[in-house]
Amino acid sequence: MTRPLQGVRVLDLSRVLSGPFASMSLADLGADVVKVEHPQRPDETRSFGPPYVDGVSAYYLSTNRGKRSITLDLKDPADNATARKLALAADIVLENFRPGVAGRLGLGAAALRAEKPELIYCSISGFGQDDPRPAYDLVIQGMGGIVSLIGPPEGAPYKVATSIADLVAGQSAISAILAAMLRRERTGEGATIDVPMLDGQRAMLVYRASNWLNAGIQPARTGNAHASLYPYATFAVADGYLNIAVANDTQFTGLCRVLSHPALADDPRFATNPARVGNRAALAAILEAALLERSRAEWLAAFSAAGVPAGPIHTVAEALEGAPLVTHDHPEGGRPVRTVPLPFILSGAPRASERRAPRLGEHSAEVVSEWLGE
Repeated sequence: MTRPLQGVRVLDLSRVLSGPFASMSLADLGADVVKVEHPQRPDETRSFGPPYVDGVSAYYLSTNRGKRSITLDLKDPADNATARKLALAADIVLENFRPGVAGRLGLGAAALRAEKPELIYCSISGFGQDDPRPAYDLVIQGMGGIVSLIGPPEGAPYKVATSIADLVAGQSAISAILAAMLRRERTGEGATIDVPMLDGQRAMLVYRASNWLNAGIQPARTGNAHASLYPYATFAVADGYLNIAVANDTQFTGLCRVLSHPALADDPRFATNPARVGNRAALAAILEAALLERSRAEWLAAFSAAGVPAGPIHTVAEALEGAPLVTHDHPEGGRPVRTVPLPFILSGAPRASERRAPRLGEHSAEVVSEWLGE
């Protein structure tokens, strides 16, 4: 199999989640990713836990397969000089220091690209390179607007239960890096990339943002219900919950037949989606009563046969049953490690790196030898 980024060198100065998630994906695509860590204060995720997998943080294992690890103290002159040489030997440098830190270390985009204009230098931060405030996922989620829309109409808003601000920033970095690589292939020009986490959260507002910017409608929390479609929500059934996602009138007609209420499809209060949204409470009372009469499995079978979009609400364990997981050796020789691969299938390429997550500083000597010839 041919990995599309085979032969591409990435110096990864990032830590925790946004940068490591991006660099892991580049490694999965074939890049030689070298993870730089402080010898005494390495990537914080090495100590995030519990849980641990035979002494290694499960969090760390989730975002660091495919990389090699080298330890350098960037404030030490000799180690800093090595880091600079590695950066200039790389095709891509990725960092998520607080804005200004990389520059003070002599490892910023301006200094490195002045010496190597074709370098692609990607920085991830909370608010952009002109704003040095520290960035944490919880804070960025709250500032990005999405949290104000999550949760029931009454009560406190809820954050997304995974670190969505970090992960969207990491995915944005991947997109920007690949775009910069294509441009460099065509023109020889490198790039300085700035990925503000807050911008990523704003971009995820999509139609919610448009509702406010163009229609003057301030979006509000609606629980699991859709603001502009109905029935498109979570419903209780006899033994739990399921999601029903009716997006057009044909699907609504099918739903009504399955529920043994075919006349609802012709009721002027519910015959069109705008009518259903406008009469949501009246329709909800009918649907909620009908759905309590049968089990989740029974309803899902009936909806599937009728072409009505519906699905269960899985636990993490259920969601991962049958998933295309990948398995690697444990860094310290413990039991094998399973992780989730790239979320797409590229013809002729595997979905994850063959290399396991590295031990701290495991590859210091070989990286210096291979990249610098020292």
